[in-house]
Amino acid sequence: MQKEIYIFRGSCSESYKSFARRMFDVADILLEQFGPDALKASLTTRRPPRFSVIPFRNDKIAVFSLTGRTKDSVLVFGGEHGCSGGYLVEEAIPVAYEKTWEDRIPTPGICLLTLFHSKPGLDYKLFISRWHKGHTPLSLKLHPLWNYNRNVVKESITENAPWYDGIVEEQFQEGSHLLNPLIFFGPPLKVPWHMWQVLADTKSFIDMKRIETYLATEVHFLS
Repeated sequence: MQKEIYIFRGSCSESYKSFARRMFDVADILLEQFGPDALKASLTTRRPPRFSVIPFRNDKIAVFSLTGRTKDSVLVFGGEHGCSGGYLVEEAIPVAYEKTWEDRIPTPGICLLTLFHSKPGLDYKLFISRWHKGHTPLSLKLHPLWNYNRNVVKESITENAPWYDGIVEEQFQEGSHLLNPLIFFGPPLKVPWHMWQVLADTKSFIDMKRIETYLATEVHFLS
């Protein structure tokens, strides 16, 4: 399914709490000006743990997913809102939760948000094959994923948007399912082997020097 993604970034001087409040205001602007059928966001709402097997960034970011735009409106994304880019993407959800909570209430659990580029010199078709036919099945096999949202970036739809090849949102029903390596890479006796498998697989198709990983919270504003 095709949809639009808009990325917003916060400043160093902005607290996580004030950034989250501002992103809720941005969501209302998107709803009013674009009239989408559905709108959700994965955004940073707190500082990630200092020590983690996942190299979380401390930057503040919000990734809005918008489907079924009904208004041909031009939204001014610059200035105070801090939009860094808009993209047309192809979405796939290999595993999905059943949503039972109300809109604007954070999704239970925790989200791993990842933005990445293809490994330099890798043929694009091979990149997609390694990602979809290799890495996705491995992730579903090893990690306790509750929801897996995979987005292939097709084109930029705002000026001067930094390019990404992929944007992935992985939802876990409990925070420990992501943050505890004995669960994330479990069972315990197989953790070292599973960690090596994931690292080797990821390095085979992703530019590891430019990968961005964030500890995020998911919020459906209109489902």
